[in-house]
Amino acid sequence: MGTVTPGRGWLLRLVLTFACAQSAVSMARPAVSYRALALGADERAIGVITAVYALLPLLVAVPLGRRTDHGRCAPLLVLGVALITGGCALSGVAGSLPAMAAWSGVMGLGHLCFVIGAQSIVARRSAPDERDRNFGHFTIGASLGQLVGPAAAGLVVSGHDGAMGPTSATALLAAGGLAAFSYASLWRLEHRPEPRAAAPGAARPAQDRTAASPRASVWAILRTRGVPAGIFMSLAVLSATDILTAYLPVVGEDRGIAPTTVGALLSLRAAATIACRLVMTPMIRLLGRTALMAGSCALAGLLCAGLALPVPVPALALMLAVLGFCLGVGQPLSMTTVVQAAPEAARSTALALRLTGNRLGQVAAPATAGLLAGLAGTAAPFAMLAVLLPASAATAVRPQGRGVVRTKRDGTRCAAADGPQVAPSPAERP
Repeated sequence: MGTVTPGRGWLLRLVLTFACAQSAVSMARPAVSYRALALGADERAIGVITAVYALLPLLVAVPLGRRTDHGRCAPLLVLGVALITGGCALSGVAGSLPAMAAWSGVMGLGHLCFVIGAQSIVARRSAPDERDRNFGHFTIGASLGQLVGPAAAGLVVSGHDGAMGPTSATALLAAGGLAAFSYASLWRLEHRPEPRAAAPGAARPAQDRTAASPRASVWAILRTRGVPAGIFMSLAVLSATDILTAYLPVVGEDRGIAPTTVGALLSLRAAATIACRLVMTPMIRLLGRTALMAGSCALAGLLCAGLALPVPVPALALMLAVLGFCLGVGQPLSMTTVVQAAPEAARSTALALRLTGNRLGQVAAPATAGLLAGLAGTAAPFAMLAVLLPASAATAVRPQGRGVVRTKRDGTRCAAADGPQVAPSPAERP
């Protein structure tokens, strides 16, 4: 659909836009919990409101990916920012728990729309040898948002003297304003090639051939070698990030670590993730994509096992810094893995399936971690990650993408492992 274009000014603006949108969401999510508590919610109600954020977008992820495969990406960014802005602001003025759940779902839907559109733009506007670098830089926006958002929410929300209700509402309104600020850099992110009149008998443009190509089924995309591995790695890394955020405060409480210290440790983890993505390209040149993906996930699993040990705070800080660096690899390289493995006409759908896996992980992993923590203590969630992350490393060492392509007698090409068919190039046509 899109065309690779020179220059990376669009990527910088996309990173800034993503940083604003992610900061708004990361600020709003804890504020939603505080607001719900002020409205009388118990732990079960908080769980339902949190689940709605992740579950509602599951219903529309694949249709949105289908639409983006055969259309423009930028409208999804505009719609996503609008939904995030509205979901944050309306959560701030909601007066009941059902309303809070509904607006939380709107916020999650907006985040999904934005991320599908933004990832599709990066995939279309990046040359194949630039995708790892560009996806790495793109995800810096998410890391910046995860670094800034929770800290901003903590500064605004106060639970003293019954102030949690109004201060959490203020935080949500501020998050809505921050999301709206994303529109400042939301211009000319998507390349729109000028239409040309085709000469008689000339070949159709590549985007026309893509649009006219048969639509691969979801099952065919999931069976393409490389796609399940990319989805599983993304799910494992995101689950690790979510469980760290949720259970490190619990570990800190058990070990007598002050909340401010726990917050600093989580910020250190996010900063190390940003540092990793800044040096993604030289690491790939040094180690190779497969070794980097597998090695980072295996080391991350080992470090998660170490977090369960009663180590002193300086050792904990060092472990979290290295862990954050390792976790910075999985998300951008899983995007590249999925994009390179999927058929060209179904890349946005494949990215949507990856996001669907992420959302399922955001629901299932914390629930499983909570069950294990209730049965075996606060160390159990980290033990679960010590199994999940090496398992994703094992899938990464398998051959990825459509590196082996078979040519059939009729001239069509298809990937090994029963991947979807790929149209032959003009030189290969009979």
